[in-house]
Amino acid sequence: MYRFEMITGPMGCGKTEELLRRIRRSILAKKRVKVITPSLDTRAKGDYIESRNGLWLEAIKVESSYDILHAVEENDDIVAIDELQFFDEGIISVIKKLIMQGKKVIGSGLDLDFKGDPFGYMPELLCMADKVDKLCAICLKCGSETATRTQRLINGKPADKTSPLIMIGGDETYEARCYECWELPDIKTETRKRGFKLLNFHSK
Repeated sequence: MYRFEMITGPMGCGKTEELLRRIRRSILAKKRVKVITPSLDTRAKGDYIESRNGLWLEAIKVESSYDILHAVEENDDIVAIDELQFFDEGIISVIKKLIMQGKKVIGSGLDLDFKGDPFGYMPELLCMADKVDKLCAICLKCGSETATRTQRLINGKPADKTSPLIMIGGDETYEARCYECWELPDIKTETRKRGFKLLNFHSK
């Protein structure tokens, strides 16, 4: 039996939906499941996790990774954790401790941030996992079925490199893109280039 399963991929690929599916199967198997989500994710207004297709399940919201240990009870069989990328460094030792206690951990989270860099402590968690399922989404620009990037949009346009790392938002802020359609403009570089061209124009 796998002790630590990870579900990862870009926004819109169905990570939470797959997590909910596994939780429901575990409940049908008469397992005691504790569902955890970070309080930083404010998209769900109540204490629950919700997929984009409307599926939801009650969850405990926690401020930090170590709060998970206080939320989990001795007779819990499975601990399901959504949005793992938002947790602090302690999430690594917390999951190790849960596994040592004989509990199965199922986690989901973004592997890459909007800049295309590894998100938080996800690289370490993916290496720790016994089983990893990396999902793809549909590119909302060209329709490709191999979207692996998360495109951040601000006022409908791609966010540039200086945008904050964490910005909570839904479909109006993020969409899945394939590598070819994913955009990450560098406003500073473009501004310098425009200034250089303007300088050359005036010097002629």
